[in-house]
Amino acid sequence: MIFHQFTKPVSYLDYIKFQDTSRKKKRESTLFLEHEATITSGSTAISTNLLVNPGFLQEKGIHFYEIQRGGDFTAHELGQLVVYFHLDLAARNLSIGNFLREMQEMLIVSVYEIWGLALIMDKENPGLYLKSQPEWKIVSLGIYFKQFFTSFGFALNLSNQCSVFQFINPCGQKSENMKSISMLGADPSLRQKFIDHFSEAWMNFLIKKYPSPISNKVRWIK
Repeated sequence: MIFHQFTKPVSYLDYIKFQDTSRKKKRESTLFLEHEATITSGSTAISTNLLVNPGFLQEKGIHFYEIQRGGDFTAHELGQLVVYFHLDLAARNLSIGNFLREMQEMLIVSVYEIWGLALIMDKENPGLYLKSQPEWKIVSLGIYFKQFFTSFGFALNLSNQCSVFQFINPCGQKSENMKSISMLGADPSLRQKFIDHFSEAWMNFLIKKYPSPISNKVRWIK
């Protein structure tokens, strides 16, 4: 298992290439990165949730891609922390349900420990929301499962102003309900502490609870 933390923005197409290689070789990793302004549509996207045409996005310097993950339209921009998971669930004897539930629970705990913000799940709408304002979405979630190998992951709005979201109804919801850690008055400079906290919990979860006979050694690349 490789944990890779990127110091510079990663282009969306470069990630897709990395994802394809990981899937072909069954190579596990967890990535921490940022993308420049990008809008993506998932396999169940509703066309009316894209509020402008792709040509307009291109003029604004916003990349647009139709991809294989589940879900509707979502956006990425600098200041948003994106975490991608490439896991061989079959080798780890880890069910899709347990993967999703425990990953989100660790994310909820990490956000609370670092920023004191209580997040909750919504069974009807994927992602994590502020408990005190349940319509405010802080984390977007989109995982792709094929032959029990995962890709994509979650996007935590950290220091971004969620401006790219204005061009879509993110996952069918109102763009003004997308909030970031900084917009809530919390300190986004604690980004590294969050990464350290979450990655330690995630690493321990995989190694101790769902070890893999193939990929149980951990290596960090920064």
